[in-house]
Amino acid sequence: MGPMKVVVDFDLCESNAVCMGIAPEVFEVREDDFLYILDENPPEELRPKMEQAVAACPRAAISLVEE
Repeated sequence: MGPMKVVVDFDLCESNAVCMGIAPEVFEVREDDFLYILDENPPEELRPKMEQAVAACPRAAISLVEE
């Protein structure tokens, strides 16, 4: 299993910050109301949080890609 990459479909993303609540070390919604990915290739130990963020996104805008 290769390193994971976090991919966000910004056309779907509503910047509701659910993902930031789950994984603030990877996702950040700033004062401009846009979502930023702080770490596109988070370490393997964050995989459970990443999978939770994918599942919890109301717009299904987040996906994980194996590189």
